[in-house]
Amino acid sequence: MAQPVVRTPEVKVALSTASVYPESTATAFEIAGRLGYDGVEVMVWTDPVSQDIESLRRLSDYHGVPILAVHAPCLLITQRVWSTNPWTKLQRARAAAEKLGASAVVVHPPFRWQRTYARDFVDGIWRMANETDVRFAVENMYPWRYRDREMLAYAPDWDVTNDDYRHFTVDLSHTATARNDALDMVGRMGDRLAHVHLADGSGSGKDEHLVPGRGGQPCAELLERLTTSGFDGHVVVEVNTRRAMSGAEREADLAEALAFTRQHLATASRVPGVPRTPGAPRP
Repeated sequence: MAQPVVRTPEVKVALSTASVYPESTATAFEIAGRLGYDGVEVMVWTDPVSQDIESLRRLSDYHGVPILAVHAPCLLITQRVWSTNPWTKLQRARAAAEKLGASAVVVHPPFRWQRTYARDFVDGIWRMANETDVRFAVENMYPWRYRDREMLAYAPDWDVTNDDYRHFTVDLSHTATARNDALDMVGRMGDRLAHVHLADGSGSGKDEHLVPGRGGQPCAELLERLTTSGFDGHVVVEVNTRRAMSGAEREADLAEALAFTRQHLATASRVPGVPRTPGAPRP
């Protein structure tokens, strides 16, 4: 019986520097290089190295790890990083991406209390996207929940498919927290899906960012779908390793996430008559 021929598509797998927290941005480059990731996504946050283009360039060159994406500083803890003006933050993220050779800037929709920014956000993102080859990929978020209460913290909408953006990022930990059907959301994004944050979640209401395969999200199914959909973006492992008891345990989690991602990005071309494994795409 002929053996299947396995093809690995040209989808690069990057490590988010957020995945090594509370370790440093520099540590993320070191781990990404050692484990064989194709690159990193830089989360711009309170670590001064993450904010400094020349420091990032030196790390990239030293470890031989390209910077594939820049995550703009739009978290609650980064409200003062790179300015208090959200448009200035995005302009600096775009400049960083252009100088570092990254193809995407990841951005969250505004917080609801950022009224002026939220009102102009959709049009403003289009304007910025028209000024560069860098993709501004707007990321799906989720309602904030406490017990039986729900707070809509993002505007125009946490479900970014309800608005007109040129490019999207889908985050599977966020779909779990929002209790969305992830594959349905990806279907709505269509060919505007430009970036993937790969993580898992149990649907507990917390943004868990579990290692893929440890929750209930269709991580494998999404990766297999990417190989047949013409996806030309990057897959970024963005997981929470804060509870790791040691550097070795953290690294083992990140190695497991990379192996899972590469395994399910590989597609099998099988000769007629060879049974198709469950979940594998059809020839």
